[in-house]
Formats: sequence, structure tokens, C-alpha cells
Amino acid sequence: MRKTKIFIAVLAIAFSLGLFFREDILNFYSASILKLPSELPEIAKEISAPVKKEIEKQVFAPPPLKAPKEAAESSLTRAGVIQWTNIQREENGIAPLKENIKLNEAANAKLQDMFQNQYFAHYSPDGNGVADLAENASYKFLAIGENLALGNFENDKILVQAWMDSPGHRANILNSKYQEIGIAVGKSIYEGKTTWLAVQHFGLPFSACPQPSPSFKATINENQTRILEFQSELLFLKEEILKISPKRGIEYIQAIEQYNALILQYNVFVEANKALINAYNSQVDLFNKCVAEFGE
Repeated sequence: MRKTKIFIAVLAIAFSLGLFFREDILNFYSASILKLPSELPEIAKEISAPVKKEIEKQVFAPPPLKAPKEAAESSLTRAGVIQWTNIQREENGIAPLKENIKLNEAANAKLQDMFQNQYFAHYSPDGNGVADLAENASYKFLAIGENLALGNFENDKILVQAWMDSPGHRANILNSKYQEIGIAVGKSIYEGKTTWLAVQHFGLPFSACPQPSPSFKATINENQTRILEFQSELLFLKEEILKISPKRGIEYIQAIEQYNALILQYNVFVEANKALINAYNSQVDLFNKCVAEFGE
């Protein structure tokens, strides 16, 4: 009987102490479950120019060549000029060039423009050069070259040989960087005389180097937008939590749980985007290294 009375007395004291320290106990319980961080987790910095600036495209255009000797009869063909150009390259240990339709289009645009506007130069009266012609033909390149010739050359072999006898034109023909070629030849009136014009376009296509994935870049940009949205959500939730008073109870705990769950999502998302950026930058490094090798 005495033990029962003692037990009841202890319970009564404990209950009284519980009521007295009720506020402290509730606050401790809430804080012990989840603690509101004093600051937001470190926000990932924005991507710092993952793609290096566009490479400087190389253009090679030696002074136009006029026929040193006019032939009584002259005939030039696209196929023949390509054939004799590749013969010269192969004889000098250089890989032959592949005909490209877009380069043919660019060369033909140059040919027609020179006849129409009566000039013989690498730049038109409007200031357009071979790079502009290639871009107008949707030919993306790392390097491009142009050889021009005016006059009644007897045939394709003689024309190509005349270019080979000129140091600047020879350098274009034997440039190992180039992989593709486009040709245009035609006869019409130039300065009151019927004559031939020949245009030779050389190209190192943009595709010669491995391209950084455009989908990677697009995803990274989309992720950056989502990261900013995450940040705004976190800041808003933190402000709402700080407004809750008293700092205990179901509402307080649920708000903290929501906040911490969002932080976890945010951190996972940021780390995944960092990995994507690193992968993309590795592709950019490979591309720039390839370009640098061609530029040597």
C-alpha cells in the first residue's frame, strides 16, 4: 500500500513538472525532429561560359590569276578541273578532295556575280567574299579558300597548271587542311570580250571536328532555369517557416519537412547538372583541340 502511494506521488510530481516545462519540451521535441537550417545551402554558381568563343575561321584567297597566254580554242569543265586538281594533290602526297554540292553552289554564285557586275576580284563591289558565299550556300566551315582565273585557257589541265605555277594558288591546291572542293567555270562577256572565268573553292567542313552536343547545351540551359526556380521556392519556404509562431507543432514540423525535402531535390539536381556541364565541357575541349590541330 505504501509503495502504491509513493508511485502515485511520483507520477503526480512528474505530471506537474511536465505541465510546468510543457513549452520547453514541445520546443525541444520539434527541434529534435528537424532543425531549420540557419542559411540556405550554398547555391550553385551559374555556368561560366561552358563554350569557348567561336573559332576564328580561316580564309585563303591569293590574288586572282589572268591567263598568261590566250588559246585560240578553249574548253573548261567542272569535272576536269576537279580531276586535275586531285592529280596534283596525289602527286604531292596529299589526299584528294571530295566534290561538295554546296561549294559548287558558292563557286557558281561567284562566277555569275563577276560576270553580272563586271569585276574580277575576291570581294564583290558589295564587299562579299568567299566566306559570305559559303555561308549563303549553308556551307559551315573551319577553313575555306578561293582561286580565281580569267582567260581562255586551252583546257582543264592547262588551267590547273597555271594555278600551280602561281605560289599562292599552288598553296591553296596543295593545302592538306582542305577536304572538299567546289568548282564553277563559264564563258560570257567580260569587259566587252568573250572569255572564260573559273572559280575554285576549297573547304574544311565544320564537321571535320567532333561537335559538342547541342542537346547537352540546351538541357544545361533548361536546368539553369529550373535551379533558379528551386532557389526562389526555397527562399519563399524559409520566409514562411520563420513567420510561424510558436516554433512547434504539426504545422511547423511539416513546413520544415517540406523545406528539407526540397533542399534534397535541389542538391541532387545541381549535382546532376554539374556532371552534365563537365561532360559538355569535355566535348568542347576535344573540339577546340581538333580545331587547333588543323590550324597548325
